[in-house]
Amino acid sequence: QVQLVESGGGSVQVGESLKISCEASGIIFGMNSVAWFRQLPGKEREGVASIGKRDPNYADSVKGRFTISQDYAKRTFYLQMNALKTEDTALYYCAAAGGIRTTCRRGACFPSLKESDFDYWGQGTQVTVSS
Repeated sequence: QVQLVESGGGSVQVGESLKISCEASGIIFGMNSVAWFRQLPGKEREGVASIGKRDPNYADSVKGRFTISQDYAKRTFYLQMNALKTEDTALYYCAAAGGIRTTCRRGACFPSLKESDFDYWGQGTQVTVSS
């Protein structure tokens, strides 16, 4: 049984950093894709960062600012968020897939950021960035 438990959300000022965590049980790191998604009120959930066997993949809106990482020993994956903006305010979800999920275009494949590719979800943690 897969369980994902998030922690670390909170309120910060523009330009500050925040790291959120997702403790995972029932998955095998490196054999299951893991990812972070976020959802703003009234909007669809969007993929932010994803990692599997390959180099991580990021949404354009967070490239260069966010980093996804995994700690196999702690069975935890993280999202380090730097240079936060007000538009990063959202409910952040961690997610895991039942295997490795990739998206391929023009002959290159990347870890998937598609919501439908992920099978297991955390409860969500709120991140609020104020000016």
